[in-house]
Amino acid sequence: MSETHTKGETHGCIVCGKLYSLYVVYDSAGRFVDLKVMSAGGRRVPHPARPLVACETHSDEEVEAAVKRVYGTQADEED
Repeated sequence: MSETHTKGETHGCIVCGKLYSLYVVYDSAGRFVDLKVMSAGGRRVPHPARPLVACETHSDEEVEAAVKRVYGTQADEED
C-alpha cells in the first residue's frame, strides 16, 4: 500500500482568483492524488495532475474555458 500525505493549501479560483482552503492528498512520490475543498462556495475542478478549484457560481463553460486558457486542452484519460 502506498503512503499518502495530506497538506492544507490555499488555491485561487481558476476563473476569478478568489481564494479557497483545500486539503490536498499527495502520494509518497509527491504526485497529486485528490483534494477536498474546505471553504464554503468552492468546488473541485477535475484535473489529473494538479489541484484546481472554482467558485460554485461559475458555470461549467466558464471553468472549462479558464482551464483551457491556463493549461491548454487536456487529453481525455480514455485516449
